[in-house]
Amino acid sequence: MDVDLALLADAATIDGSGKLNILGVFDRIMAPDFPVRHGRVALVLRFAGTVQDLGRHSVEIRLRDPAGGHVLRLDGELQLAPRGGWPAQAMKIPHILNIDGIVFQVPGEYAFDVLVDGRHEASVPLSVMRAPVAAEA
Repeated sequence: MDVDLALLADAATIDGSGKLNILGVFDRIMAPDFPVRHGRVALVLRFAGTVQDLGRHSVEIRLRDPAGGHVLRLDGELQLAPRGGWPAQAMKIPHILNIDGIVFQVPGEYAFDVLVDGRHEASVPLSVMRAPVAAEA
């Protein structure tokens, strides 16, 4: 099983037909001071598999800081089962993970790493930057 879509957004939903709706895709956060708490990040993933991938898969998501340390780690499972109307050779499973209140200690380059069954499948970069100070008039 692969990850064929991975991005960050302000919000996302999956409708009844499985269609992904995404609002406010971003890869940068600006903050006046550090540490800073960010309200919500929607990590949007789409897993792609075939009939050979049916069954249970472990999923691990890590947020890596600029020094390579982990800010957070989330572990879960994905159960891939056949579904009516899906061609066996191309199953796409959207997933949205809303993460509230992440604290970024320092500015720099962060990344969400996605591992499936222990294999690195995707990295979603996130630049967290200090906002420029407005010049006083």
